[in-house]
Amino acid sequence: MTIYRVAEAADVLGVSDDTVRRWVEGGRIAATSDQGRTVVAGPDLARLAEELADHPDRERTRASAVSARNRLAGIVTRVVKDTVMAQVDVICGPYRMVSLMSAEAADELGLEPGCRAVVSVKSTNVVIERP
Repeated sequence: MTIYRVAEAADVLGVSDDTVRRWVEGGRIAATSDQGRTVVAGPDLARLAEELADHPDRERTRASAVSARNRLAGIVTRVVKDTVMAQVDVICGPYRMVSLMSAEAADELGLEPGCRAVVSVKSTNVVIERP
């Protein structure tokens, strides 16, 4: 399972480190300690990212200043695969990005809810890579 330090979680969500710390202290997201550092489990971060994507204040995040035509760092929130194709949902700050790719490509990238991903958007193609 992928885990995120507070700074990494903040980067994925497009908020400040202090905001993530407040959410942990307030119980909005669960966290544990790993070698003295506060960490968040990837699946928990993915659930919070989905919640934030639907939140009306999402335009206030840092990521809202990024053009959707750029490479966007985010977190995988869902992977649906059959024998040939996969649909991969990624939350990048306030943006929900969806990519259709071969199931083989999704397996090779190790895409699963909670892992980090970088989404590149060019025209109608959405390309996902692992950082």
